[in-house]
Amino acid sequence: MKELTKAEDQIMQILWTIEKGFVKDIIDRLPEPKPAYNTVSTIVRILEKKGFVGYKAYGKTHEYFPLIAKEKYTRFYLNNMVKGYFNGSFQNLVFFC
Repeated sequence: MKELTKAEDQIMQILWTIEKGFVKDIIDRLPEPKPAYNTVSTIVRILEKKGFVGYKAYGKTHEYFPLIAKEKYTRFYLNNMVKGYFNGSFQNLVFFC
């Protein structure tokens, strides 16, 4: 599994919340200023290639849904952060806070 970029994470947060949706549904939940449709569509396709998102096709339209649970990604992200910044020690993380 790879870490998500900020834009990818923002889209995944929306998909984890709504569980499934079209690009328009994602755009509707993004803050102003709204990115272009093509921008969001490109990011969703990147997430699909990374294995985070699947889709169901309705003709030329795709309904996207998460393939990776939020909890699984959060665990992966936190483990990487602890390894990278706290020498792999959750105890060091707690002392830091």
